[in-house]
Amino acid sequence: MSPAERRAGVSLAAIFALRMLGLFLILPVFAVHAHTIPGGNNATYVGLAIGAYGFTQAFLQILFGMASDRYGRKPVILFGLALFVIGSAVAALATDIYTIIIGRVLQGSGAISAAVTALAADLTRDQHRTKIMAMIGSSIGLVFALSMVAAPLLYAAIGMSGIFWLTAALALGAMALTIWVVPSEPATQAAPHSVEGVFRHILRHGPLMRLNFGVFALHLIQTMMWVTVPTALATRGGLPVTAHWKIYLPAVLLSFAVMIPSIIAAERGRRFKPVYTGAVALLALVQLGLYTSTGNIWFATLWLTFFFIAFNILEAMQPSLISRIVSPGIKGAALGVYNTLQSIGLFLGGTIGGWIVHRFGETAVGWCCGSLALSWLILTLACPLALPPKTEPAHHQI
Repeated sequence: MSPAERRAGVSLAAIFALRMLGLFLILPVFAVHAHTIPGGNNATYVGLAIGAYGFTQAFLQILFGMASDRYGRKPVILFGLALFVIGSAVAALATDIYTIIIGRVLQGSGAISAAVTALAADLTRDQHRTKIMAMIGSSIGLVFALSMVAAPLLYAAIGMSGIFWLTAALALGAMALTIWVVPSEPATQAAPHSVEGVFRHILRHGPLMRLNFGVFALHLIQTMMWVTVPTALATRGGLPVTAHWKIYLPAVLLSFAVMIPSIIAAERGRRFKPVYTGAVALLALVQLGLYTSTGNIWFATLWLTFFFIAFNILEAMQPSLISRIVSPGIKGAALGVYNTLQSIGLFLGGTIGGWIVHRFGETAVGWCCGSLALSWLILTLACPLALPPKTEPAHHQI
């Protein structure tokens, strides 16, 4: 890669990471913290607070993606980050769960994922685009893992309000990177097709829609799990929330020791199919074991390690695969649809997960996550990845 491409990849991955870190930091601690504030004893409201930002993202990702096609990537990214800062401040000042939900909704209104990934593709040549997309995807997995380790320690040091102020500061840092570090964007290339024609093409594109289902399932499972896992570790495992990093840290480190060579093997050895399918199968297997082992710290650590391995591999591979099948003229719109499905998964994971716990208990969450992961695995096996030879152009069929 050229110096400009490396700079683009690192800076855009950092912007994505700073924003997602702010979103993920509440996951390991909020379910426990909620019991200390008005309205926090209702698991449905707790789940809504965790997943609420996905609600506004689901509505706005496509709009932001199309706006970036027309008005430029950087202005859209900066506007979205400013909204995120406002939402973080509202949540930091909140004294009850209802105001926190409002803050999370405002955080989600800064729906910049499609614009960031589209800009990454704009700034890189076809032969290096997969590396850049994998870099951005890996950054999401990295900050999710980091949030699992850091959040309990931060909660003990600065409290939930401090965590929300920290997320605002991280977003301001991302704005600075956008202005001063990210290379200048090329001229926008809005699609010459009608809006109706663009979405008809996207929604009829079978390989793209299979990846869209995958990102929906992955993030629904992720968010639904973290409605229950912190509380289960604290109550059944006897581990206070400030000590949960003792489980998350070894799980995260071991997962990256497996994830990195897996991604390298998939890219260099053209083993996308077995690596991708294996990660989905592992995600399904985790759901069978995790919800029967949270009372045993050692087994919980093992299953969470497997979860992080699967999550990080899939989070890195799917944006890379998306970049191979999206034509330049509708890139922002297509990535908007992809990130909309991701956001819907995040919102429904928190909301439905909280409702299921409230009505049926934690074990039912495990059955729901397991069923969804198994459905994804069946779809993947029935419609496997079929990448063309490496020497062909970047915009292939899957």
